[in-house]
Amino acid sequence: MDRNTIIGLLLIAGIMIGYSVFMKPDREQLELARRRQDSLLINQQNRDSLVALQPDTANPAQLQQPASQSLQNDSLLALQFGSFSSAARGENTKLVIENDLMAVTIASRGGMVYSVNLKQFHKYDNSPLILFNGDSSLFGFDFFAQNRNISTSRFYFTPSVNGITKKGDTLMLSLRLYADSISYIEYLYTLPPNSYMLGFKALFVNMNRYLPGNMNSIDLHWTSYAPKIEKGEKNENTYTTVSYRYFQDETESIKPKNKQTEKDIATKLEWVGFKQQFFTSVLIPEQPFLNGKVGYEYFDESKSNYLKRFYLQSALPFSNTESVELPMAFYFGPNHFNTLKKYGHELNDLVSLGGNIIKWINLYLIIPIFNFLERFIGNYGIIILLLTLIIKVITLPLTYRSYLSMARMRVLKPQVDELNEKYAKATAMEKQQATMDLYKKAGVNPMGGCLPLLLQMPVLFAMYRFFPTSFELRQESFLWAKDLSTFDSIFSLPFTIPMYGDHISLFTLLMTVTTIWSVKQSNQGNMSNQQMPGMQSMTYIMPVMLMLVLNNFSSGLTYYLFVSNIFGIAQNEILKRAIDEKKLLKRIEDNKKKPVKKSSFQQRLEEMAKQRGYKLPKK
Repeated sequence: MDRNTIIGLLLIAGIMIGYSVFMKPDREQLELARRRQDSLLINQQNRDSLVALQPDTANPAQLQQPASQSLQNDSLLALQFGSFSSAARGENTKLVIENDLMAVTIASRGGMVYSVNLKQFHKYDNSPLILFNGDSSLFGFDFFAQNRNISTSRFYFTPSVNGITKKGDTLMLSLRLYADSISYIEYLYTLPPNSYMLGFKALFVNMNRYLPGNMNSIDLHWTSYAPKIEKGEKNENTYTTVSYRYFQDETESIKPKNKQTEKDIATKLEWVGFKQQFFTSVLIPEQPFLNGKVGYEYFDESKSNYLKRFYLQSALPFSNTESVELPMAFYFGPNHFNTLKKYGHELNDLVSLGGNIIKWINLYLIIPIFNFLERFIGNYGIIILLLTLIIKVITLPLTYRSYLSMARMRVLKPQVDELNEKYAKATAMEKQQATMDLYKKAGVNPMGGCLPLLLQMPVLFAMYRFFPTSFELRQESFLWAKDLSTFDSIFSLPFTIPMYGDHISLFTLLMTVTTIWSVKQSNQGNMSNQQMPGMQSMTYIMPVMLMLVLNNFSSGLTYYLFVSNIFGIAQNEILKRAIDEKKLLKRIEDNKKKPVKKSSFQQRLEEMAKQRGYKLPKK
């Protein structure tokens, strides 16, 4: 690049940084906007779920209402909800069932899971890890009864008289929504010991007296707000989405497109999960969902303590008889590959490992090596170091072939320069043909240095997918990095640089420096780059672009890239000393004296041509 281009790029960068500094709102404005946004979100949730309902407890003004007003309210509720009107008002009591792994709070309003506290984990600020809480969640069934639209999430369930009971080591909790003394909907929750799986069963007892006779399915809705849990909000948001598995088929996730993304699914679903970077809430029915509408709404990370609002609208098969059971289960827990695999249903697909060959590399190479090292080593920085070394050893034959090919090109450079002078006035096609003839006689493949490197690219992409979603690295420290699952900040900037962020990651800087060093080392022996100076500039610009992009990524990934660069530089130095270029040139000259061996394909073509009577040109 010339001086004017460099000055122009620096001016553009300065303008962007200046704009970010002067236009950025102060901290008080951001916090005020965030509180206002959260209040609006919760208020909207309450309006959607509790329309036409009375408050949990009566206030003094209500206590002073005349009897006629109270009777009028009762009549309105009876008109709106029919036999369920008595459950339209009540007190929202809460009961907690817990084991060693989680504490699940069940609310009488809606009979639903009110909050989940994962006891063995905490948020980035060391506060308890609440997967979701209170009014930010909504769950229930929707159906018609007595020609009225009934949603169970609107009503107050009655906990069983015995409260929380035990069957063996399993905790049980029952709540009922009564239509009359013998007709009710019962929610039965079961929590085994040492499990992230919460059993749930909805029983419809004698509800056929109220439901339509031709009813063969029942609608279900589930909404939950995803709170901020991890340090790197931008990185966390990337992996926060809705995942679902088609019945006896593949698992998919909604790819972020717009601020609100939704997908209609007309086929059966085995489960639906509200997934964050390291934790997921999954609903698994015993009979698959008949269809579904899934989606999320994205919130501005600077204005809210929530990342996204998830929602599911679906239908389950339903036979309208005296007693109907709808068994299900909730998984509330970490996106840990082996943990998810233990619960079946291919829940381990929630761990994002990439697609096709990238997924296979992670499944059968990266994860097994990582798990093996984890048995003996407790420091994940050392594990990443050894993992990098093992991968470098595995790919060493490819690296050797690549370096050997570049060495051959390097020793042939004087002869290539002679050809360029000889064919100075010839066309580009003639020059290229003469150069290719030289390579062919010498037994050198110009692409030999690129192909081995391309074969190593899937491993790099596999690492790119593995580290940001590796639960093992969450909140694990190494050197100055306090959490290998997010960025390592050694200095916070008073402003935000577009793409780069508002902090400086040391591992990212070290990765950038060693990448430039590695590129310089490679360019010294790369013929194609020497012949095209513009290509050399691009190879130096790319590390800087990577620095801008990876500054907010997992420090485990940038640390791996840094260590990989160090090993690569050392490998190249060792190979440089191991390969004697004088002996290599002598072997190439000997190859040029040998007749060029025809490939089997070329021999077959010539044989076919002879059989048809064609005369081959003499050389």
